[in-house]
Amino acid sequence: MSRQSPFGHPFLLGFDEIEQALDRVAKVANDGYPPYNIERLVRTEAEPDRLRITLAVAGFTRDQLEVTLEDNQLIVRGRQVDDKTRHFLHRGIAARQFQRAFLLAEGMEVLGADLSNGLLSIDLARPEPERIVRRIDIAMKPKA
Repeated sequence: MSRQSPFGHPFLLGFDEIEQALDRVAKVANDGYPPYNIERLVRTEAEPDRLRITLAVAGFTRDQLEVTLEDNQLIVRGRQVDDKTRHFLHRGIAARQFQRAFLLAEGMEVLGADLSNGLLSIDLARPEPERIVRRIDIAMKPKA
């Protein structure tokens, strides 16, 4: 049984990339680690829409975290190496790696990232798109 595409309507032309992005997001494993928030920041007239992604990364240092932008995908990676010289009587905090990816819309800008009190905050901006109206001339074909 084939899946019906929401973009299969004949009036929706050129939305292949959006459909591929939705497929990519659906395939991403959701293990829930690390937990995160996404918030819309209060906007002023002079500023574009801003978002903040905050990930709980307690126990990670700046050197163990990596934030990259690959195409329109924001990828956050955390790598901790297990210290074999330490001997735990109880181990409730595991040294674990993670990768969390966020698919960004075209035109989104990453403003920066900050690590404070075990929270990694990444600020994003969405500039207002320019409204372009272009008149298309209609050519006249000569009668045969």
